Amino acid sequence: MAYIVVRIRGTVNVPSWADATLQLLNLNKKFRATIVPEDPSFVGMLKRVKNYVAWCKADRETVKELIEKRARKQGYRLVDNTDLKTLGYKSMDDLAAALADGKVALSKLELIKPWFALAPPRKGFKRRTKRMYQEQGVLGENQELLSLIKNMI
Repeated sequence: MAYIVVRIRGTVNVPSWADATLQLLNLNKKFRATIVPEDPSFVGMLKRVKNYVAWCKADRETVKELIEKRARKQGYRLVDNTDLKTLGYKSMDDLAAALADGKVALSKLELIKPWFALAPPRKGFKRRTKRMYQEQGVLGENQELLSLIKNMI
């Protein structure tokens, strides 16, 4: 399995230790998303920056939609099927399945940028952005994040 991680909070007044962890997760700007494998080291990093990001388990449909609409390569161009063939995947479904199952990390794919640039959510956030999910916010481990990501694509 893998996690989809989205940076919700901005870049101002972020402590250096949190900024360094966010840089390692390739989340250097607001509303950037990435896919990380379900590994104890990544889970520790997510818990460390839980006040700045939201994450949930990745499903194949959402990962496929992210790849089709928001994945970029060098020159900020969209990824097409020829790029997938050079990476060794037959289609976007195969790449989405590999990413969602945690078989490959997004940062290890050479042609694709290790993040997805999302827009602010259409119709806004339904919860508060400065609170944890358990406190009626969106931060931390968020079960409703997939529907929020669909509004951000």
